[in-house]
Amino acid sequence: MIKAMMFPGRYVQGAGSLDEAGKFIAPLGKKVLVVSDKMVKGMFSDRLEASLKKQGAEMTSFVFSGECSKNQRELGIKKAQEVKAEVVVGLGGGKAIDLAKAIAFNVNARVVSLPSIASNDAPTSSCTVYYTDEGVLDGYDIWPRNPDLVLIDTQIIANAPIRWLISGIGDALATWFEADAAFKGRRPAFSGGIPTMTAMSVARLCYETLMDYGLEAKMDAENHVVTPALEKVIEANTLLSGLGWESGGLATAHTLGNGLSILECTHHYSHGEKVAFGLVTQLCLDDDVEPEERLQVVDFMIEIGLPVTFAEIGMEKLTKEELMKAAETLTEPGNFIHNHVFPVTGYDLFSAMVKADALGKARKQ
Repeated sequence: MIKAMMFPGRYVQGAGSLDEAGKFIAPLGKKVLVVSDKMVKGMFSDRLEASLKKQGAEMTSFVFSGECSKNQRELGIKKAQEVKAEVVVGLGGGKAIDLAKAIAFNVNARVVSLPSIASNDAPTSSCTVYYTDEGVLDGYDIWPRNPDLVLIDTQIIANAPIRWLISGIGDALATWFEADAAFKGRRPAFSGGIPTMTAMSVARLCYETLMDYGLEAKMDAENHVVTPALEKVIEANTLLSGLGWESGGLATAHTLGNGLSILECTHHYSHGEKVAFGLVTQLCLDDDVEPEERLQVVDFMIEIGLPVTFAEIGMEKLTKEELMKAAETLTEPGNFIHNHVFPVTGYDLFSAMVKADALGKARKQ
């Protein structure tokens, strides 16, 4: 089997980098469409526009609904065509960035990720995940290349609500365990081949960085200061996690992270929060995981504030029958959960979720 790995074109990170964005974006094209929601536009678009103007680039805004839906994609494509956009920038969270990718690749423009939170690894990936306008998972597209530029102003991340950094840790913490599970079966990753040594090393570095610096980075972000620990965790949440999952593989954690959107009770919880509970479930499903490591990870998640029980992601009122129905849906053919080397039935997943909830409750006492 062939090995393959994917990378963004350039990665830039540092406090104040938004004000330097123009010198990195303008070489990609002078007509720039910026995709953001109304709130993010009000907070950051003036600074971005000023930086672009210094480099002779013209900026147009496309304010989307907040949902990366196929309807929003079509509206964005129309706007990009009207202004003859050469570059499409996703400014905001993962949905703004995913939508920017979808618009850009449909109009043959370059792609820039400019995240305002470090809540997931969407900025580096070649993938767009769609949701309906009501927030239910609606498929995904894999584009022929990763973003041309990822630019992260770490002061903006430090100023954001702490929930988003913690959510990003939840998303990134699963990277190693999912990549390792997929690698054992030599399952092809989104890169088109089995993981390289680099991909697996990056996935492991992501995990070790979060375990070593996650709590310290949370404290620093709560005080809105950029420190070496916070810089490391932002890089892990965004770059290491993105490289690790896309060229390593996914398994149970992201099956739940994406698939739990079928349950309306989870709609108020972030992707990373659902992945976090998915990781606890995976640790309970996979008997290759050492018990000591399982407890170490769950205890870290509790300490940092990630959900480890049904109640913490809105699922505490679901009946056994409702849980079983969801588990059967999430184990249908084609789901990432089948990247494990062992078969997984609906009952297996149901049992693992129940065990995860019980373990989380026990460790929180």
